[in-house]
Amino acid sequence: MLDLARIGGLLGECKPGHTLPQALYNSPDIHEFDRKAVFGSTWLLAAFSCEIPAARNYLALTLAGSPIVLTRGTDGVLRGFHNACRHRGAQVCADGPGRRARLTCPYHQWVYDLDGTLVHARNMQPGFDAASHGLNPIHLREVAGVVFVCLAAEAPAFARFEAELAPMLAPHDLENAKVAHTSTLVEKGNWKLVMENARECYHCATGHPELCLTFPIEDLGETMASAGNAHYGAFAAKMGDYGLGLGPYFGPWWQIERFPLKEGSQSLTIDGALAVAKLMVDTPADIGSLRWAIEPHVFCHSTADQTVMFSAMPTGPNETVVTCKWLVHKDAVEGVDYDVDRLIHLWTVTNLQDRDLVEMNQRGVNSIGYTPGPYNERDEAYVKRFTEWYLDTACRYVAARAGFEPLPERMVRNDLDQLVPLALRDAANDAYSTYSGAGHL
Repeated sequence: MLDLARIGGLLGECKPGHTLPQALYNSPDIHEFDRKAVFGSTWLLAAFSCEIPAARNYLALTLAGSPIVLTRGTDGVLRGFHNACRHRGAQVCADGPGRRARLTCPYHQWVYDLDGTLVHARNMQPGFDAASHGLNPIHLREVAGVVFVCLAAEAPAFARFEAELAPMLAPHDLENAKVAHTSTLVEKGNWKLVMENARECYHCATGHPELCLTFPIEDLGETMASAGNAHYGAFAAKMGDYGLGLGPYFGPWWQIERFPLKEGSQSLTIDGALAVAKLMVDTPADIGSLRWAIEPHVFCHSTADQTVMFSAMPTGPNETVVTCKWLVHKDAVEGVDYDVDRLIHLWTVTNLQDRDLVEMNQRGVNSIGYTPGPYNERDEAYVKRFTEWYLDTACRYVAARAGFEPLPERMVRNDLDQLVPLALRDAANDAYSTYSGAGHL
């Protein structure tokens, strides 16, 4: 059982604008707490709808230690369930994709329809109620070809996120995509260190020389618009002509913004050139990158030719599995329209570099000499935002179950939108006011 009093005490030690206390990065009970309080209560990006494309397809996967299965029934409806048999809890489907008319538990052969209904339980006693023993459902929402799930009994509000993401992502046509490649990387670091690293480019100039060839690291700020990007104005006007939104949108657990790449670059590849001849969009290719990210575990970049997804899942106190997927148009032909090695090269190199940085970070955090340090307010603004979101989420969990607030009231916000400074909101909205499709924060 989790010691919420101890965990609340650790949360109470957190200093605004600083990294977290050591135990929050390496303690086994904090790992279990994060699985329940964070990954078990928030929206997670589970898959893309193209991975469960037709009736009778399913995809089984494990999210932070919890197996789930996504199914598409004969009615075409996409559903999600806890992948645990209602008999004695065995995992029904092994992780991975498949196609079946029904799902059969390999342990005692209980059989479920793709809508979760229990249709056969061999030799059960008279009076057994099969109708009350279907697979337990999970919350599922599909937005512009992306499948989000929440494992909690009650899911956080979703409507505003959907309203902001859908029109921004829809032009990238992920509903007509395919996964061209998937990679997994085991990093010997706590998931929060992985995500802190993924939420900043303070380290990019020295840590990622290849990424810096196309990614405009010198223009990064709290938003690309507020950073004084030299060619942002012309880019914004062009996107208006193309009918593409810019954002930025900031919600309690999401960020969405389109920004220009370095001059002359059309995609996030090693040389900035397109990696896929068959585009995902119906516009010219010079549309920069749409970065969309959700807490606690994902960022994605959608360019004209591809979408790249980065996801971090905790598997231990000091271990995280990073999954990267590259999506291209479903009609793009490997070896003709794209070369996989070229498609994945930049992010593969970058992920390996980040693995080394995270593992170095973890070794230092484990030191008896570690003390929390201050974030760079400009270059680590998204890291600070991530940490504050984590603390808010963790504190709410503790408060709901232990009856006390671990942090002072000023740290536990009733409106997480206040994580976005009002001055930044005004500046960003002014920057996009000339474009009719711009979103307001």
